[in-house]
Amino acid sequence: MTIKVPFAVRKRGGRKLVLAPDGVPVPAMVPHIDTTLVKAIARAFRWQKMLETGRYATIREIAKAERINPSYVSRVLRLTLLAPATVEAILDGRASAGPTLAEAMGVFPVEWTRQTRARA
Repeated sequence: MTIKVPFAVRKRGGRKLVLAPDGVPVPAMVPHIDTTLVKAIARAFRWQKMLETGRYATIREIAKAERINPSYVSRVLRLTLLAPATVEAILDGRASAGPTLAEAMGVFPVEWTRQTRARA
């Protein structure tokens, strides 16, 4: 007995996505946690704490200490402005609810309600 199940595999953002015959993505059985994005968020909150406590006074000082570009530091620091629900979705691995690192480091509204509407 042979059972055939039609499906397609597509690459999106470096990941493989399984598509059902009607083109709808098949949800993953195990939540996929974007570790790169999680690390970036952790860095952002750590750097924010360093600025708040006075360990570093500017983004340039953080960049010099970490030996990275100040532009990158400022873009990562913006991740502290993500809505709590979005951060939880990222940490829980609910991929459809959270942005990719490239999306998160791009321009997004700082108001949490507008972020939620923009993601919908």
